[in-house]
Amino acid sequence: MRTILTGLALAGLALCSAVAGPVTSAARAAEPSPELIAYGKTLVEAGDCAGCHTADPAKPFAGGKRIDTPFGAIYTPNLTPDRDSGIGAWSDADFTRALRYGIAPDGSNYYPAFPYPYFTKMTKDDTLAIRAYLGTLAPVASRNRPAELRWPFGYRSLMRIWNAMYFKPGLFEPDQNQSAAWNRGGYLVTGLGHCGACHTPKNYFGADKQAQALSGNEVGGWYAPRLDGAARTGLKSWSEADIAEYLQSGRNARSHADGPMAEVVVNSTAKMSDADIRAIALYLKGLPPARRETIVTPPDDAEMKAGQAIYAKLCIACHEADGTGSPRIYPPLPGNALLQSVNPSSTLRVILDGAHTVTTPRAPNTGEMPPYAKQLSDGEIAAVTNYIRNSWGNTAPLVTPLQVTKARKEEP
Repeated sequence: MRTILTGLALAGLALCSAVAGPVTSAARAAEPSPELIAYGKTLVEAGDCAGCHTADPAKPFAGGKRIDTPFGAIYTPNLTPDRDSGIGAWSDADFTRALRYGIAPDGSNYYPAFPYPYFTKMTKDDTLAIRAYLGTLAPVASRNRPAELRWPFGYRSLMRIWNAMYFKPGLFEPDQNQSAAWNRGGYLVTGLGHCGACHTPKNYFGADKQAQALSGNEVGGWYAPRLDGAARTGLKSWSEADIAEYLQSGRNARSHADGPMAEVVVNSTAKMSDADIRAIALYLKGLPPARRETIVTPPDDAEMKAGQAIYAKLCIACHEADGTGSPRIYPPLPGNALLQSVNPSSTLRVILDGAHTVTTPRAPNTGEMPPYAKQLSDGEIAAVTNYIRNSWGNTAPLVTPLQVTKARKEEP
């Protein structure tokens, strides 16, 4: 899901783009309780804050991680309680306003790569729990780097216009016709978990296309697939148990997490409670398709035969002649929703770069797929991609050698 953060998450993924503001108020008067801190830790993990705010594993949450966007690069800020370069001098009000409204303590606006358009749905109590946990981290002196955005996107004052057009602040509104678990899932998916940051298509200015929510989006050379109920390329064929297993272990009988989504699983969803994961699964299974699936013209016989020959030589040993593979070790190909996505970016990344099955406490066994970038030409990779995307009942748009060439250049 998240999968893969504009980049994941997977996400994705939480992206932040502004420097910490100056001191605006004194430290909080009362120390938070251990229970509040523990709860805040669960929220930080659910939001995958460490995924974007950690550049050096030896300095968690100290920021400095480069995030490339369509508008240029940003560097995530320091979330440790260092008073000079982190958030140690911020008040609770400063923190809540930053998280829910995208406004820094000095009054400047954050860029929406920091997902405040999602975090605005969070309750004040939850934001303060997050604040309480972050306050227990070891302070790290790490100056925030300015964004490197193309003109004119570097002018923060433009964010006032963007917010007026695209930002709708407000808490998550529970649906009284749904269960408490469904509403909890909605709160996590549309708010704290900010799944749409990666999985919702964006317009020219980087804002969500709300009418196509969670219907798939390209992020950083990967494709964050549909999370709605589309029959072929979405989650209609997945059960709630399938979704829960994927989020908890990084794999299930239908697919494996890779790229940015693998990071989201390891850093976030694998650490979440069973109840929250089940709530997310329940919510996602209730989503109708947000847009129609693409009508596909299958590849011609020559293309399929060329791809089949490559598959028989390089792929059949692990994925079997019928594509069934070894579920949870080598993912099955028939009916694979990501494989059939209109955008082949993730499939091409795996073929070009290889894959390493993510390991989690629930699924510690590993699996490997070698890279084929040097072994196969662009035409050969296109052919085998077309074969697996259009065999065993699969249906997906034609991939061209030019798309493979582009994917090589976009290597993460």
